[in-house]
Amino acid sequence: MPHTADLDALTPFLLELNRASGEVILPLFRVENGLEDKGGPGAFDPVTAADRGAEAAIRALIAAHHPDHGVIGEEYGEDRPGAEFVWVLDPIDGTRAFIAGLPVWTTLIGLRRHGRPVLGSIGQPFIGEVFLGHAGGSRLVHGAGERVLTTRKGAALKQAIIATTDPDGTFNPAQAAAWGRVRTSARLARMGCDAYAYAMVAAGSLDLVIEAGLKAWDIDAAIPVMEGAGGVVTDWSGATVGPKGGNVVIAGDATLLAEVLPLLAGAG
Repeated sequence: MPHTADLDALTPFLLELNRASGEVILPLFRVENGLEDKGGPGAFDPVTAADRGAEAAIRALIAAHHPDHGVIGEEYGEDRPGAEFVWVLDPIDGTRAFIAGLPVWTTLIGLRRHGRPVLGSIGQPFIGEVFLGHAGGSRLVHGAGERVLTTRKGAALKQAIIATTDPDGTFNPAQAAAWGRVRTSARLARMGCDAYAYAMVAAGSLDLVIEAGLKAWDIDAAIPVMEGAGGVVTDWSGATVGPKGGNVVIAGDATLLAEVLPLLAGAG
């Protein structure tokens, strides 16, 4: 793993990537945005000019400043994915929210070293927030200020606020039943916030997020942010999330994770 100082030295560039992507995305938010459907028959997989333009802008900056780095992106695929350092990009996580005019979409930018996520950011340019960090610490940058991110500790499941994006659209029957067990036991559940929910766990507002079928670009950026804020990210069995994503649990507290995993057993 790179030294903390090395990762801190990269955070201004990470903020620059967020600024550049936001400059492409914001003029296309809540206006005509070139919506297309990448899905096959019976599926809806939206993409907009903002998705493609933002990823192109991020890739151009990486190529200019770190030409030896690789890139994996949702819209334009892989470029040297075996490099020592690889950026993993989702220019708009939550495209459905974006086209609905809801400001819970985010830009996810993660950096791997030797295949492991070591630095990441969750940006929401319409609100003006960038949640960023690594294992040495995470912070929220907003406007002219910033604050340290710390997850909430000590909440049992019966006291927890939990989230998922779309239980009807992403869970199979066994996964839906497992989600139902967790939701029944929790204090409050919220749906439809995509990766902005991950940021809220890092900020201590939410306690737990459960998702299924994530791609690498859906989760890589969040892992270092959560680690730096004191949280934990695993798959549904409690193992490390693999390089291609999968079924994921994001928890602010390892004790809460240990309470939830048995309710997910066998469904992942």
